[in-house]
Amino acid sequence: MVNGALLRRTADYQFGLGAGAALFDPVASLDISRTSSGRPRQIRRDGERLATYRTDGRYTVGPEGARRLLDAFDAPRLRVVVGAESAPYVREGRNAFAKFVRDVDPAIRPGDEVLVVEDGSDDLLGIGRAELSGDGMLDFETGMAVKIRHGVDATE
Repeated sequence: MVNGALLRRTADYQFGLGAGAALFDPVASLDISRTSSGRPRQIRRDGERLATYRTDGRYTVGPEGARRLLDAFDAPRLRVVVGAESAPYVREGRNAFAKFVRDVDPAIRPGDEVLVVEDGSDDLLGIGRAELSGDGMLDFETGMAVKIRHGVDATE
C-alpha cells in the first residue's frame, strides 16, 4: 500500500525538492482513490484533483495541484512562459507553440509535466507535456512546445 510519504517522495523526485509537501500536506485530508490492486490513482482534496498517479509512476497535475506548485517554486521552475497573444488559446486547451514562448525553465526535458503561464503575470493558463527541451522551446521558431492537456480558465 502506498502511503503519503511515498506520494510526497515521488512528487519531490519528479518536480523537485519541496513539491511533495506543496502538493500533499497534510496527508490526512487527502482523498486517494485506488485501483483494484491498491495503487493510488486520483489524489484529491476538498473535491479538487491535485494529481493523477500514472501507471509509469509519474504524476499529471490538475489545476489545483498546478497552483500549489506555482506557489511552491520561484519562476522559471516548471514553467513555460508564453506571450499574451497565445494566452486565450492555451486557456481553451490548445497547444502552445515555440514561436510564442518567451521564457522557460532550462531544466525541462521532452515528456516533462509543465505549467504554462502568461508572461508578466505568472497566471496559470494550462498544464501539459513538454514536446521540446527548455532550450529547444526558445531556439525553435516553429513547432509545438507544449501539448496542453488541460486549459485553465481565469475563473477556475
